[in-house]
Amino acid sequence: MLTGCFHGRRGLRAVKSNHTITMQDRPQSVNARPAPSTGYALRSMARFLAPFWVLVLIGPLLMAVEVAMDLMQPRLTQTIIDQGIAQNNLALVIRVGLLMVGAALVGAVGGIGNCVVGVRVAQGFGARLRHALYSKVQSLSFSNLDKLGTGPLITRLTSDVTQVQEAILALLRVMVRAPLILVGSMIMAIVTSPKLSILLWVMLPPLLATIVLFFLHAHPLFLRVQERLDRLNTVIQENLANVRLVKAFVRGEYEAGRFGEANAGLASAMTRAMQFVAGVMPQMMLITNAGVVAALWLGGASVVRGDLQVGQLVAFINYLSRTLMSLIRVSMLLMQLSRAGASAIRIVEILDTEPDVKEPREALRSFEPQGRVAFEHVTFGYDEDEDEAALQDITFEVEPGQMVAILGATGSGKSSLVHLIPRFYDVTEGRVTLDGVDVRELSLETLRRNIGIVLQETVLFSGTVRDNIRYGRPDATDEEVMAAAMVAQAHDFIMAMPEGYDTRLGQQGVNLSGGQKQRIAIARALLIQPKVLILDDSTSSVDVETEARISAALRGLMKDRTVFLIAQRVSTVLTADKILVLDKGRLVAEGPHKELLTTCPLYRDIYDSQLGDD
Repeated sequence: MLTGCFHGRRGLRAVKSNHTITMQDRPQSVNARPAPSTGYALRSMARFLAPFWVLVLIGPLLMAVEVAMDLMQPRLTQTIIDQGIAQNNLALVIRVGLLMVGAALVGAVGGIGNCVVGVRVAQGFGARLRHALYSKVQSLSFSNLDKLGTGPLITRLTSDVTQVQEAILALLRVMVRAPLILVGSMIMAIVTSPKLSILLWVMLPPLLATIVLFFLHAHPLFLRVQERLDRLNTVIQENLANVRLVKAFVRGEYEAGRFGEANAGLASAMTRAMQFVAGVMPQMMLITNAGVVAALWLGGASVVRGDLQVGQLVAFINYLSRTLMSLIRVSMLLMQLSRAGASAIRIVEILDTEPDVKEPREALRSFEPQGRVAFEHVTFGYDEDEDEAALQDITFEVEPGQMVAILGATGSGKSSLVHLIPRFYDVTEGRVTLDGVDVRELSLETLRRNIGIVLQETVLFSGTVRDNIRYGRPDATDEEVMAAAMVAQAHDFIMAMPEGYDTRLGQQGVNLSGGQKQRIAIARALLIQPKVLILDDSTSSVDVETEARISAALRGLMKDRTVFLIAQRVSTVLTADKILVLDKGRLVAEGPHKELLTTCPLYRDIYDSQLGDD
């Protein structure tokens, strides 16, 4: 039935057989939510350490053993100098020397044990975090993924997780060792020489001030580094995925320029961060060395006066150096924590993202639809801020077993319309029903198990042809796989391959033609035996004869199934039970071919541009 038609020849001049109708472009907006704080992000990370709490407790104990043995060494050195060498007591020197060796061995055991524990905890933590992050990405809806982008997600799953993982290892080692060494060395320094220990109170304030300023300024610098890494990964991903297109249009130099710009941006951000770090370290070393020189000067004078023994001075300088070096290690750890904090924020942003398409609280799961699909005053927009929705007030109904074709110019909303049926996106207004049930009341698994879809962009995975066809039904028999391939007109070329259905495909099916990939994708969708089949311009790369055979085979299979067909060739849709004509997001006409030829000038324009001469 004709529901209305815009008259005139408005923008639907499809080139006869080469015209490509693509999905409407959408703005790639970013998530506008405020970023979580560093403290919140790090607390959120803590739950991934829960399974390793025993090791987390054992690690510091092992490190405490190493630190205790380490702190004994200067005192034992003092004993050798003041009581062994000064008094020419060789037996004491040997005895204390052996004690030092024994203490070093015990400390080594503690240190190695702590390292082993730290590595196990850090690697286990990283594995759990990556798994949680990957699972979260899988749960997100199309709109979430549109906003986040592929490159940034790859960075979060790789570089950001690695930064946090390495920070966990550093925490279990340096963060335990440095404070223990700091406190222990200060105490031992005071016990060794109360007078010289005044140097500690003079040097600690400038060191602490430098550390605090370092931490405050380093965080935004490393956050900027990760953002630039996002951009670089995005450029790399786009270039490698479309390298054939780049070569075909001789755009290698342009893409090299894009990569160079992103690469230079990352290098610049990293350089600024590292320059800041490099500028801080000399300041701290200057303070540290100044303290050692002061201790030698004042301590040497005390030794000359007889107020201090040589062994005491050596021990004090050892403890002073350990105290100051532990502060430097803390500052280096803070640098690592600052970078990890920036990465943790970016990870938590993903983990805290709520899918725009949510499972209903009381989802209907035991549902066997017949295939009746209805759109009831549906309005939909990708972005609430857009002035004009992608689809506006769409209403139609399709009975089970009908084949419905959808025609319209680029950007008219064809792909947007069919993506609402399996709830890749949710409607803004109105509702989409399957057998009278709002699709938002069905569980996503139940809904999508009954809908087969061949996306506009053909996606294949590395693996065998058989595995790609039975991707939606891993338990399908070989006979079922072959039957689906026959309907999709893929069986003959598959059998012509060296290993038939066991032939391994390269990444994205690189060793297949565009038409072959589309036919395998159609077979994959048919194999799940859906009640509703959506073909989103899925035969654009096959020849007219093959397309006709596919359509004929589908006719035989789809007696009790509903088919939505987005096509670029009018010849494909002539036998459809119903044709929907979209223009600028509105349904301007619906009906069979003969009726639309006489009632809708817009449809007639499309027909004449392709088949008028015939």
